[in-house]
Amino acid sequence: MQYSSQKKLEHRLAPILELLRRQHLVEGLMDRSADRSGLGAGMVQRRHENELARAVAKLHPADIAHLVEMLPPEERSQVWPTVPAEMGGEVLAEINDTVAEGLVAETPADRLLSMGRALAPEDLALIEDLLPAAVRSQLLSSLREGDRSWLETTVTYPEDTVGHLMTSDVLVIESHATIKDVLRYLRALGDLPDHTDKIFVVDRRRRLVGAVPLKALIIHSPRKPVTEVMSTDLVAFTPDEEAEDAGQAFQRYDLISAPVVDSRDRLLGRLTVDLVMDFLQEQAEEDAFLREGLAADTDLFGPVYAGARSRWLWLSLNLLTAFVASRVIGIFEGSIERLVALATLMPIVASVGGNTGNQTVALVVRGLALDQIHRGNVAYLAAKELGIASINGLLWGAFMGIVAGLLYGNTDLGLVMAGATLLNLVVAAAAGIVVPIAIERLGRDPALGSSVMLTFVTDSMGFLIFLGMATLVLIH
Repeated sequence: MQYSSQKKLEHRLAPILELLRRQHLVEGLMDRSADRSGLGAGMVQRRHENELARAVAKLHPADIAHLVEMLPPEERSQVWPTVPAEMGGEVLAEINDTVAEGLVAETPADRLLSMGRALAPEDLALIEDLLPAAVRSQLLSSLREGDRSWLETTVTYPEDTVGHLMTSDVLVIESHATIKDVLRYLRALGDLPDHTDKIFVVDRRRRLVGAVPLKALIIHSPRKPVTEVMSTDLVAFTPDEEAEDAGQAFQRYDLISAPVVDSRDRLLGRLTVDLVMDFLQEQAEEDAFLREGLAADTDLFGPVYAGARSRWLWLSLNLLTAFVASRVIGIFEGSIERLVALATLMPIVASVGGNTGNQTVALVVRGLALDQIHRGNVAYLAAKELGIASINGLLWGAFMGIVAGLLYGNTDLGLVMAGATLLNLVVAAAAGIVVPIAIERLGRDPALGSSVMLTFVTDSMGFLIFLGMATLVLIH
């Protein structure tokens, strides 16, 4: 039977979820029986743990991470101890930080040590900040001097830089070598690091001079010097570069791996596509959460109070902006009392404006993230978005004006509806450009707070424009 990737995952997790369900049933029966803590309960518990451990051990670490994140805390505590220690570190590296911190807190130090010792230095760097200081110190002291030095250097770089993501697992050959030397070197290794598509060529001072693609080892004579077949047109990064910029370069040039060099072009390590794509996915998820006023590492099954507290800031801001919008409506209470139709139509004007503004915000935030927006093209972008809003405003404003005029038998009301829709769409488009760019200029993430501020503008201005025009045209 053929399954999609998601279906395959569900198929692999189904037996474990069934085991957990059965365990709940058994525990319920034991609670009602006379033998609550005796021999029978102990035997059932051990058998359940053994079955669970066998099922979990068959999973890939990424699948275990997915399983743990989808379980409530009580069931996580049942599954986590059954994860083999040699896989535990990889699982922690895949899991949401908040969930991982909770798992680490309930894990004995000796088991954390076993997990850490099973990891390569570059993988240990992904979880070392989650570990208790004593465990971290013991793990560092157990590493070889070169690995320890590399790890200590790597973790000093911010998480959003190339230096934090780079790996020391890199194949290097000196520039005086031949293809035969390279082949002998590869045979001695026995295995290649993941995502190896090229071998980097350095001089005697370890300065990067080029790279030999693996395919060149097959099609060229073994006697040929590597300098004659290597590529010198390389995309290289420095450790302090933004990881997001590196990710864009990986996408633009279809890279599998790329060298990381210092200011003197000395090879430090390499960046691989898997780490870059993981980073970009995390960034995309973080931006999606930020747009809704949530922390990126929110635990779906976290404590109720912590979840409530994390939303207070944005709820208070929303309440403030809603209060301002309500005061705008309050100014025109007399007009609404004299023409009740205004109360039913004004949410439509605000809603259409909000939709237009959110579309513009999405485009601008993406453009800022990809460095496609700069001082020289902002005016063009603004003219384009305002033009789109004007066309849509004329089209759909006319449509809503006709509907409103026919529905209430009032031509003037239809004209007000059409005009207010047009003006609010233009205002929404302008806000969709100005708000994220202004936030970005203030040094903040433009995804953070853009939607809240946009809603405030489109609601307040939508009500003000519609009710103000109605008061001038229909009431006076």
